[in-house]
This record gives sequence, structure tokens and C-alpha cells, in this order.
Amino acid sequence: MSGAVTLLRAPTTNPATRPQLTDALRTSVEAKSAAALALLRAAVDEFGTGGELTFANSFGAEDMVLTDLILREKLPIEIFSLDTGRLPAETYTLIGDVEKRYATRLKVFFPQSDAVETYVRTHGMNAFYDSVELRKGCCFVRKVEPLRRALAGKKAWITGLRAAQSTTRTGLPLREFDEGNGLVKLNPLSDWSETEVWAYIRLRDVPHNALHDQFYPSIGCAPCTRAIAVGEDVRAGRWWWEDPASKECGLHVKKG
Repeated sequence: MSGAVTLLRAPTTNPATRPQLTDALRTSVEAKSAAALALLRAAVDEFGTGGELTFANSFGAEDMVLTDLILREKLPIEIFSLDTGRLPAETYTLIGDVEKRYATRLKVFFPQSDAVETYVRTHGMNAFYDSVELRKGCCFVRKVEPLRRALAGKKAWITGLRAAQSTTRTGLPLREFDEGNGLVKLNPLSDWSETEVWAYIRLRDVPHNALHDQFYPSIGCAPCTRAIAVGEDVRAGRWWWEDPASKECGLHVKKG
């Protein structure tokens, strides 16, 4: 036996974002894409074509699947995004790529500047690391309040949530009533696997956030997102200093 030592090195690209496109996977993605598209079309018929139905696009992999379905099929569904002011540079690059690729302008909502200033002056620039309460306070100012403005007057909103993403999303239905915002909430990708999401992106050559290829399966604000290690949960890189049970920003938390 040789005395040579072999050092294990982490792969330079994330294999999860480049699944093997087997016939079975292609068939599964085709079937689930058709089902998601049917749900979106039914939602348009039910809620209207005048802006009553909106899609919250945070530019994660799942949201890019829905963005492609909506814009490629020219569905009359509004698309909006929340710019927290602390997004990674790669997310802003993707926003530009999406607007060029689909020849569109995205509707972007920003936090109220006075609320951000008050939070920072009171608690500090990175106070969200100090406690769950302060982290959720930052999320409220930068995400929850802007979301409320984005959803004002809407009948239903669409998300890219998947049931398998975290312990807080187990049993996620395709359709539910969002009590917090007082409207219907649709989750067309609820039963999709991460592999199916990435197969769709590769098969359709859909733009995606470059951080995904660097082991960032879930991307939020830059200071609250890190890469994950092989074998970690896909949401492990979000608010990694907290207990998994608290890992929501307030956008998708149910009452009661």
C-alpha cells in the first residue's frame, strides 16, 4: 500500500444544479410543468386579468421556474419582487438578466426608508444576529411591510414554495387561504423536488442566480445567507445561527 496521501477536495460546482437528465426525470418535469401551467391558467380565469393575481418573485431557482412559465406563456399575471436593500450582487445581476431575456420590466418594492433608518439607529446595522426577535424585526421592515403594500388590493398571490424545503413547510398545499394577508395563496411547485426544479431550469435554459452553483440552494439577504456543506438541509444556509423551527422571515408564517 502506497504511503501517498490523497486529499479530498470539494467540487468546484454544485452537482445539485446539474442533475442527470434521465428519461424518467424529463417525463416527471414535463408532467409537473403541465400541471403547474394548468393551475396558473385556472387562477387567471378565476381571479382576473387586470392585476388581481400576482406572483412574488424572489429570484430563487423555484421562482425562476414560475417566471419562465408565466412569461414564456405570456400569462396575464403580475410579477413583483422585494428589494430589501441588502441582496447579494448576484441577485441584482439576475434581475437584469431576466429583464433582458424576457423583454420585460419587473415591479420592485422597497422598504420604507424611515423604517430602515429607525431600526438601524435603534439596534445597529447587523442587529439581526443578536436575537430572533431583532432578526424578525429586520425582516418585517425589509420584507413583510413591503409585501403588504405589494399585495394590497389583490385577490390571490403565487409563490415558489416547495413542501420539501424546510420543517416549517411540511404539508404545504397547492392552494390555501393566507389569513395574514386576507387572500388566496397558490403554491404551484409544492410537490416538486429540488432535482425537478433544476431539471426544468437546465432543459429550458432558464436564467438562475450564480450563487446556486456555489452551494447556495436558498438565497435571501447577503448577511443572512451562506453556502451549505454536502448533506446539509437546503435551508441550512438561511439564518444559520438560529434553530430551524424559527427559520422564516414572516412572509409565509401562518396564524394560530
